[in-house]
Amino acid sequence: MASPEIFHIVPRTRHDALVHAAYRHRGYTEEESAAAARMCSEASWHGIRTHNALKALHLDELFGSGSGGCVPGAEVAVVASKFKAAQAWDGRRKLGQAVAVEAMETCIRLADEYGCGTVSVDNAFHYLWGGGYVMDAAKRGYIAYTNCTSTLAEVVPFGGKSPTLGTNPHSWGFPTVEALGYPVVIDWATSTIAMGRVEQFKREGKELPPGCGVDAEGQPTTDPHKIKALLPFGAHKGYGLALLNELFGAAIGGSPPTLRGRAERAKAAGEKSTSAFFFQVIHPEAISGAAFSRGRSQAENIAAVLRDIFGHGNEDCMLPGTIEARAAERCDKAGGLLFSEAEIRGFAEVAEECGQDAPDWTPETFPVAE
Repeated sequence: MASPEIFHIVPRTRHDALVHAAYRHRGYTEEESAAAARMCSEASWHGIRTHNALKALHLDELFGSGSGGCVPGAEVAVVASKFKAAQAWDGRRKLGQAVAVEAMETCIRLADEYGCGTVSVDNAFHYLWGGGYVMDAAKRGYIAYTNCTSTLAEVVPFGGKSPTLGTNPHSWGFPTVEALGYPVVIDWATSTIAMGRVEQFKREGKELPPGCGVDAEGQPTTDPHKIKALLPFGAHKGYGLALLNELFGAAIGGSPPTLRGRAERAKAAGEKSTSAFFFQVIHPEAISGAAFSRGRSQAENIAAVLRDIFGHGNEDCMLPGTIEARAAERCDKAGGLLFSEAEIRGFAEVAEECGQDAPDWTPETFPVAE
């Protein structure tokens, strides 16, 4: 039986300061760096190890400021539109986390006024963990949704042999804090696993479960170092959801997916290499029919429906969002973010890049979580 993984407690302020410094070191503005640090911190607080700061900075190095795919200090342009509750933005390759935070805030303002608000973003750089944006809105009482096209086409379509789809996540947040104590958050990549999970397993020296991906010859493999492409979850079902993102991206302004993240090839073809985002927020009052049974309020009716779904012997079933809520409870109890030894070593490399004292980032520096 394998030994349980050891996690170390890193104060959230210390983590955020390092991540903020790393983005500033790469030329990003104070606003951009703060948004990135905040969303990376939120991901780790809620146990999302595949989209933490290490993944974000690695993505920026490969496809962002390190290669010109993201432009530090860029300003978003709002496209003229006749639709009051819907905005279209040219992201101008601005840092994805900063764009996504502002887009969700804009959707909330539109929903407060019109009942529903949407923001679509062309020319975008990946925003990492989509669940963080919808979770924040749901905690504030809104129904929220986002999808995006991923940086690279890494997923083989159902029945195909070459990767022509992104991992293309969908994220929903529903305001159930009153009923459950936390929001329902449904957040997943449309591949069997996220490519961030492959990178995590590389760091941890672990094998992947069967059915996740294929090697360069298109043969199934569980070795994360040999994975060259991923498979859609649920066969044709995950494929359909991944395709939906590509169609959203096409309607927004995105170019062929096999050119995303490949700037030189895209430029030669006269195409874009950037991602596309879609955000939507609905004010719960806007969808209420105001005729709930037995005089219940909307919130009481939501709670009644949840009780029915998870009654009848289903009491031990897990709600989407439970894992994230429990991870947050563990971090709160520990008094900080929880990272493995391999992740701590990764942060030491980040500190060294920023000219900070890398020896301060060793597993021995941070206490072990119970």
